[in-house]
Amino acid sequence: MVPAATPVDVSAISAALSAPRASTYVAAAGGDPARAMTLYGWNARVSAALMLPSHFSEVTTRNAAAEVLEQVYGPRWPWDSTFFGSLPNPGPGGGFNPRRELSNVRSMQATTGKVIAELKFVFWQKLFTGRHDVRLWHPHITAAFPQAQTMPAGALRNRIYGDLETLRRLRNRLAHHEPVFTRNLADDLNRMLDLIELRSTQTADWVRAMEDVTSVIAERP
Repeated sequence: MVPAATPVDVSAISAALSAPRASTYVAAAGGDPARAMTLYGWNARVSAALMLPSHFSEVTTRNAAAEVLEQVYGPRWPWDSTFFGSLPNPGPGGGFNPRRELSNVRSMQATTGKVIAELKFVFWQKLFTGRHDVRLWHPHITAAFPQAQTMPAGALRNRIYGDLETLRRLRNRLAHHEPVFTRNLADDLNRMLDLIELRSTQTADWVRAMEDVTSVIAERP
């Protein structure tokens, strides 16, 4: 756990962080600069703590999806023309383009494993949409996420997509060092753990034993 520390020279720290960045915390602290910097430090600590369960939820979910892709399209699925053609290909201004993303990544990587590691998080999320139900999710989702066998395939796929959307937005804030103190962080943590649990109870239990998000949340100033 990143240890808590009282800011000694609040004005110097605020200047180093920049007034616009500090202002969000000053406002949340009712105009008290010392309380604001304490909140800033806590926000940084809990953000660091969240990276561990985020790591495991992302990796386990993408690996589950990659396993299904291999079952359907073979071990060289990134280069399979049928899979490639099944991906959305929106034009300029149409948002994230999964087909272009895969084309760019596979052109620079020689192995499926390298492609899996390099594809953006949103690529994996976009796989969990209805357009892939017939080939991927209806036949294979319960095997990929064996702890959710009682859920209908469509409901499970929708749930995973929604959890990944929440996680993606949080992950972006963490990556850009943005405030997360207004979020329900306990719910964010539970979503991550639940995603891991769908894939592997043993892995979820391990992450629960390691995570320190819960204790940092309890220390919120």
